[in-house]
Amino acid sequence: MQIWVDADACPVVIKEIIFRAAERLQISTILVANQMLRTPPSRFIRAIQVPSGFDVADRHIVDQLAPGDLVITADIPLASGVIERGAHALNPRGELYTVANIRERLAMRNFMEELRSAGVETGGPAAFSQADRQAFGNALDRFLAKNGSRPPA
Repeated sequence: MQIWVDADACPVVIKEIIFRAAERLQISTILVANQMLRTPPSRFIRAIQVPSGFDVADRHIVDQLAPGDLVITADIPLASGVIERGAHALNPRGELYTVANIRERLAMRNFMEELRSAGVETGGPAAFSQADRQAFGNALDRFLAKNGSRPPA
């Protein structure tokens, strides 16, 4: 299993949690972005810069992941593609996207996009909080424990 990070919009505090987990559990972790990223020196963590463009990073992740991999993303269409490929998607606020909930999330996203296109002010997501950071850390720990990622002996 590898961890993939849709890194362009991923909060720095979430990346730090991911980096600690990657080191602790020795899990290959790949950050994908269309800008150069700084990562800590580690044999388990690397960054890939893809060309700029609409959904280029998303397509790269979906094309490269393997079933069972984990993708960290807030991008609902990307999460849908990840699930279709037999992998897992977790958002930075700690919600695990599943076959059971991804269609509802896509429908709500599309509805909100239609409202915005019609000129309705829908606001944005709530500010990222300490509770969000904690929820993500807990969800990541649960996922990694459940999926057999343990530090080597």
